[in-house]
Amino acid sequence: MLLTLQGVLSKEELSVVHDLLARGHFVDGRLSAGEEAIRVKNNQELNASDQIIQPLNNLVMGKLIKHPTYLAAAFPLKIAAPFYAKYGKGMAYGSHVDDPIMGSVGQRYRTDLSITVFLNEPEDYEGGELVVQTPFGEQKAKLEAGSAIMYPSGSTHRVAEVTRGERIVAVTWLQSMVKDPAKRELLYKLSQARDILIDKANGTEVTELVSNTYINLVRMWSDT
Repeated sequence: MLLTLQGVLSKEELSVVHDLLARGHFVDGRLSAGEEAIRVKNNQELNASDQIIQPLNNLVMGKLIKHPTYLAAAFPLKIAAPFYAKYGKGMAYGSHVDDPIMGSVGQRYRTDLSITVFLNEPEDYEGGELVVQTPFGEQKAKLEAGSAIMYPSGSTHRVAEVTRGERIVAVTWLQSMVKDPAKRELLYKLSQARDILIDKANGTEVTELVSNTYINLVRMWSDT
């Protein structure tokens, strides 16, 4: 399931992000790549030890983890600090699958979902689409600044070559309390139906039935 998270960051917040990134030191993105990805990765990433990382994370992740679609669809258990990446002209990230386990010793987590937060406008660059392979063919994403896309970490995906301008994103991964992606999707759809009923028919028997079923399925399928 691919989901768009609209309006993770406001224009004012994006301005702060860009001011911080302008002071950062970017290095070869292959330094953080796994065994498979290192052969196809061509970008620049903010140095993980840069002093601006913490205020960036406080802003970007602070907003992401409160987004209602993120909470309803991801059931996050553990989430990683993001990488901040730039793609200039000629840069791309070839087809790959994200590493199944990430994190340092003692802080390991399974990657169930990947999230790309777009930090500059689509008209700022040509190319640079996130291309995710799905059972229904390739799906492309190139969203407005401040929005994000969430997609399965186990899906084959790539970043198309940038042919003009510069693409700037934050990328993170998470381990979900609900490991099975089919169950996560069902819970998300059921939560949407529940929200509609609570809004339009709160206090009715059918709303109570749907709400209780949703709650108990979360209890049955989650692992913390």
